Amino acid sequence: MDRRVFLTTGIGVSASAVLAGLRAPKRAVAAGSPDQTAWRLFEVTTRVDIVNPAGSGRAWVPLALTPDTDYHKSLGQRWTGHAASARAVRDDKYGAAMLYAEWQAGDAVPAVEVVTRFATRDRAVDLKAPGNPVPEDKTVLAQYSKGSRYIPTDGIVGKTAQQITKGLGSDIEKARAIYEWIVDNTFRDPKVRGCGIGDIRAMLETGNLGGKCADLNALFVGLARAAGIPARDVYGIRVADSAEFKCLGRSGDITKAQHCRAEFYATRHGWVPVDPADVRKVVLEENGGLPLHHPIVHRARVKLFGAWEMNWLAFNYAADVTLPQSTGDPLAFFMYPQAETAEGRRDSLDPDKFRYKMTARELTS
Repeated sequence: MDRRVFLTTGIGVSASAVLAGLRAPKRAVAAGSPDQTAWRLFEVTTRVDIVNPAGSGRAWVPLALTPDTDYHKSLGQRWTGHAASARAVRDDKYGAAMLYAEWQAGDAVPAVEVVTRFATRDRAVDLKAPGNPVPEDKTVLAQYSKGSRYIPTDGIVGKTAQQITKGLGSDIEKARAIYEWIVDNTFRDPKVRGCGIGDIRAMLETGNLGGKCADLNALFVGLARAAGIPARDVYGIRVADSAEFKCLGRSGDITKAQHCRAEFYATRHGWVPVDPADVRKVVLEENGGLPLHHPIVHRARVKLFGAWEMNWLAFNYAADVTLPQSTGDPLAFFMYPQAETAEGRRDSLDPDKFRYKMTARELTS
């Protein structure tokens, strides 16, 4: 295959060297600080194949989240394939990074493989501590306070947020009330395709509060924004087994392990991780299913307001995504590889029309 390399920052460095650099002490930190948690290094390989291509073809593969955060660092990507051209690009609104590849009509093997390396460590925010975050840019907070196509903040969304947060003062109190309401009133629906679509107005208007992560965590984001709290979905994929909950991990073949999370902005603490959707996943799947009052569910419920186990690759925060060079409609979010041919966009959840495989491994040396 014709090899080309891009965004190679760190990709050629040994895992041990990268981890040694990340673990090197930079300053004194308080006990329990995220600076004391161990970094882990992963490699994710994504192969995309356009089945029965019609004319020219295009593909988009999500890349690791940039810029880096205090819990997640991109270490570069490389690609191989017979594409006529391929390059790293970003969407205009959110800056979501992706590999864009093109094929000419008649190309024998319309396929591309992307290898991504990243480092990550468990994330937790001590909401009882005073907190002293670096203030977020006001334009960023404004962006994640607005409604989007599937996550509006007016109408029934606004009314529901007002009902849930009535009488509460601080952003933490309001966010916690919304989180608890979602855990109490929604359910994970295994019949939903993929991760769901996140149409929260339809969920509230119909009263059908079932869904998967892109539905339930979008509901948190929309209700939080409607309550005056900046919030956003973070789209990604599980890359390793969980140390705490069997159903919240995936290793090896991660093709169907996509998972979006959520976070909200608290004035005293910065961005705070939450994941009510995974609490409902524990209810449905852990040990064959557990009642909401079970101690294991309670443990997940407490943990996932303020913490994430980082066995997970983050891609982006993007919503209503217009893919560069695409002829198709905007995507609700960009979490799966996408492809188009002369016949239009392929269904990323239909393996008979569009195939991709994703594998993950942890690097230790």
